[in-house]
Amino acid sequence: MFPFDSNTVARSRQCPKGHLVGEHGGTVMPKPDEAELGDDFSYIIRLADTDIDGLKPITYGLSSVKGIGVRTSMQICRIAGIDGSRLGGHLSIEEQDLLRNTIDEYATKVPWWLVNRQRDLETNEDAHIIANEVRMTRDDDISRLAEMKTYRGMRHRSGHKVRGQRLRSNGRRGSALGVQRKK
Repeated sequence: MFPFDSNTVARSRQCPKGHLVGEHGGTVMPKPDEAELGDDFSYIIRLADTDIDGLKPITYGLSSVKGIGVRTSMQICRIAGIDGSRLGGHLSIEEQDLLRNTIDEYATKVPWWLVNRQRDLETNEDAHIIANEVRMTRDDDISRLAEMKTYRGMRHRSGHKVRGQRLRSNGRRGSALGVQRKK
């Protein structure tokens, strides 16, 4: 291939709906001009122990936090009273603090079916876990299953498939096992 500027190629190619198309398909977000962003623009925001891209709308930026998806981030923006389509880098310090508080109090402000940890086994309460808590909670659940010697716990510990998938042909790791012919 010849060297080219990807922005000029992406701008010249459009799908039937008029969206920009990238080199390998898919749509391309046009890069904003530095002058449009302003002096107080933050390229990276730190929320919930995660770096969030300031060039993305805050709804999609929040979804980069583990445990927060697009639907949850829309709810967080709605509760905080922040427009989800604004770029994350345009948020002021007060709005970032408001988002942090809303994320911390999210489980108490939404119905039980919108949280990701319903009726926790230890506390019997609804909670919404995010960031490092997701991994720690998952590991605790797996170790609890293995300690009780349940089928699922043993499959996790041995590294096999847990949910009843095939093992004869799929999911084989390591060296390939072939069939030997009779000589």
